[in-house]
Amino acid sequence: MGKLNFRVVIFALAFLFGVVFSIPSLTQSESGKKITLGLDLQGGLHMLLGIKTEEAIKSYIKSLASTAKFTLDKKDIVIDDIVLSSESVSFAVLDEDEVQNAHKLLQETLKEEKVTAVKNMITITLPEVEIKKVTQKAISQAVETIRNRLNQFGLAEPTVAKQGKDKILVEVPGIKTEEDKNRIKKLIAKTAHLQLMAVDEGRTARASVISEAEAKKYGDVVMEDVKNPNDKYLLRAIPILDGSMLTDAKSVYDKNGQPMITFELNGEGAKIFANFTEKAAPSRARLAIVLDKKVYSAPHINERIGGGRGQITGGFTINEANDVAIALRSGALLAPVYVMEERSVGPSLGKDSIIASSIALMSGFILVFLFMMLYYGMAGVIADIALVANLFLLIAIMSLFGATLTLPGMAGIVLTVGMAVDANVIINERIRELLREGKSVAKAIEDGYANAFTAIWDANVTTLIASTLLFFYGTGAIKGFAVTMTIGILASMLTAILGTHGIYQMILPKIKKEKLGFWFGIKGVK
Repeated sequence: MGKLNFRVVIFALAFLFGVVFSIPSLTQSESGKKITLGLDLQGGLHMLLGIKTEEAIKSYIKSLASTAKFTLDKKDIVIDDIVLSSESVSFAVLDEDEVQNAHKLLQETLKEEKVTAVKNMITITLPEVEIKKVTQKAISQAVETIRNRLNQFGLAEPTVAKQGKDKILVEVPGIKTEEDKNRIKKLIAKTAHLQLMAVDEGRTARASVISEAEAKKYGDVVMEDVKNPNDKYLLRAIPILDGSMLTDAKSVYDKNGQPMITFELNGEGAKIFANFTEKAAPSRARLAIVLDKKVYSAPHINERIGGGRGQITGGFTINEANDVAIALRSGALLAPVYVMEERSVGPSLGKDSIIASSIALMSGFILVFLFMMLYYGMAGVIADIALVANLFLLIAIMSLFGATLTLPGMAGIVLTVGMAVDANVIINERIRELLREGKSVAKAIEDGYANAFTAIWDANVTTLIASTLLFFYGTGAIKGFAVTMTIGILASMLTAILGTHGIYQMILPKIKKEKLGFWFGIKGVK
C-alpha cells in the first residue's frame, strides 16, 4: 500500500464531513440542521395572488399631497380645498401672493411630477411614465414584503415569486391545519397601511350621516371604528404621516395585560409627528390612528409628543398583535392583493412522492453501482466510492444551507448519480487506451487524468452555467432542480476527480500489470 497523499486526505475529510452533516436529514432527528422538504413533498398551501395596482397609484397621489402640504407648511403657506383624483391632486393657496412661491417650491421638491398653477389653484399630476414605475414598484414590493412576512412568521423556505406581468406565486410548505392556513392568508393579504390622520373637528359630529361625496368636497374621508362599524370618523384626506416612515413595530402588553402594538418612526416621521402634536395641543385636537382604513383609536393631543413613538390598541388577541406587528415591520403593501387561485397539497400526496422518488433514486444508484463494478472492475468500485461520497456531500451541503428539497430536486439528485460517474467513465476509458498502447500503470493513470480533465471541465462548466441560469431565472420547482444539480456537480469535481486520483496514487504499488482485468476490466494487455 502506498503512502497517504493530500488528495486522499481531502477526499477522506470530505467524505466524513458529508456523513456527519447528512445524518440529521437522513434520520430526521430533532437536532442539527436538516433539509427542508418542499410543498410537493410534505404538503402545504399553494396560492396565486392578483394585485390591485390602481390602489398603489391612489396611495402615491396621497403621499404626494402629504409631501406638498408638509413642504408648504414649513414656509407658512396655507392651502385648502384639497381634491384628490386617480392621477392628480389639486388645492387652493389662500394667499394669492404666495401662489408663485408655492409653485416654484413644489417644482423643486417634486421633480418627477408635473406641477401647474392656474390663478390660486395648484395641480400636481402624475406622468404616465411615473404611473408605470409606481405599478411595477407595487408588484416588486409586494413580492418582497410577502416574503419578509412569511420569513418573520417563522415558516421554512416559503416560495414567493412574480408570475407573469402582475401576479404573485406563493407556496408555503408544512401548512396542515385550517387555522394555520387562514392565519397565513390573512397575514399575506393584510395591507398593513398605517396612517396618522387629523380628525376634522368642525364636522366630525356629522360623520355618521355625511356621504363620501360630500366629505370629499371638504377634503375629508369617512372611516369606521375598528370595534364598532356604526361609529364613524370624519378625517382629513391627507395623512399627517404614513407607514413608510415606520422603522419598527412590536407586540407588547399594556398595563392591563392586554396585547397592543408599539411603533417607532424615522427621523423625518418623528419631526412631522412632533410638529403636528405641538400645533394640535392647545386646542386638544384629535389624531386618528388608522390601519387599513379602520380607525383603531383617536386620542386627544394634550402636549407635544417627541421621540417618534406611538401605540395601537384595538382589542387584539396575542396572535393578531403579533401578525399585525410582523406586517408593519415588513412594510405595508403598496397595493392590496387578492387570492386568484388556491389549493392545498395533502401530506399523503407528498409521502407518495417521496416513496416514488426514493425508489427511483435507489434503483438508479444500484444500477449505476453494479454497472461500474462489473464493467470496470476495481476501477468501478473506486468510482462507486466517489459516488457514495458525492451523495453524502450533496445532502450535507443542502442541510447546512437549509435548502428546500422538492420533487424536481429529487429528480436532480437522480440525474446527479448518473453524471457523478460520468467523469470516472471518461477517466477510466483514457486509462484503458493508454494501457493498451503499452504505457506503464503509473503513466497511464497520470496521463489518463491529465487527458480527461479538459473534457470533464468543459462539460461540468457548461452544465453549471445552465443550472445557475435556471436558479436565478427559474421559480419554485425549477430552482429546486437547479440547486441539487449545482451542488452535485461541484461535489463530483471533488470526489470523482481529486478523490479517485488520490486513491489510485495510494494503491498504485498494489496494481500489477498482469492483473489489469481485475483492476480496470481489460484483459490481454502485456
